[in-house]
Amino acid sequence: MPQWLIDYWALMGFGPTGWGLSMLRAAGMTIAVSSAGFALGSVLGALAAWGRLSGSRIAAVISATYTTVIRGIPELLVIYLVFFGGAVVLGWIWRTFWDGEGFVSLPAFVAGFIAVGICNGAYQAEVFRGAFRTVARGEIEAAAAFGMPRALAFRRIVAPQVLRFALPGLGNCWQLCLKESALISVTGLVELLRQSFIGGRSTRDFFSFLLTGAALYLVITTVSSALFAAAERRALRGLKRA
Repeated sequence: MPQWLIDYWALMGFGPTGWGLSMLRAAGMTIAVSSAGFALGSVLGALAAWGRLSGSRIAAVISATYTTVIRGIPELLVIYLVFFGGAVVLGWIWRTFWDGEGFVSLPAFVAGFIAVGICNGAYQAEVFRGAFRTVARGEIEAAAAFGMPRALAFRRIVAPQVLRFALPGLGNCWQLCLKESALISVTGLVELLRQSFIGGRSTRDFFSFLLTGAALYLVITTVSSALFAAAERRALRGLKRA
């Protein structure tokens, strides 16, 4: 076995001097903050899509402004705005209602998944809106003709089909969440990218750590793609593909 490979396994092993466990923990943090951001983005995206499709002019303007602004500015800027803006709001609440002093900030994890959720929600909104337009209008009209309440029609007819048609786009949004999570390292959260830099600075071997980080990202994205593909196949059972 080549010496460089032996050295690499010693560096990334799970022994007393290995960094393997730290890298896996950081990968878990990446999955956790991405999952939380994706869930928040789904809620914001669904609300924004409803605003565009509701027929209300005010809701449509608010939703369009949200999606246009968020997609038009860098994700890193959104992270800074949430992190420092959250500190300003919390500080004001702390001083106003509890007469506290000092600096109060959002936890890095909370600021991170909120920022990722805000960014991702703008893209999920378009995915949900496009999926809703794919639902056959005749099915919605038939439900109304049978006297089915709108809430029941949405739960039984609209929502399952919107989710079915939105799955491919949601898979892409999830991949965006994973990539955006790397930017959260600026808030101090020890996710995969930040852990790679910590290990690189400690050992002066940035290449090995960044290469390992890239491999772990690739594993996460590959498994995620397979899960979304399986979910899509299951959702499309019984449908004839074009």
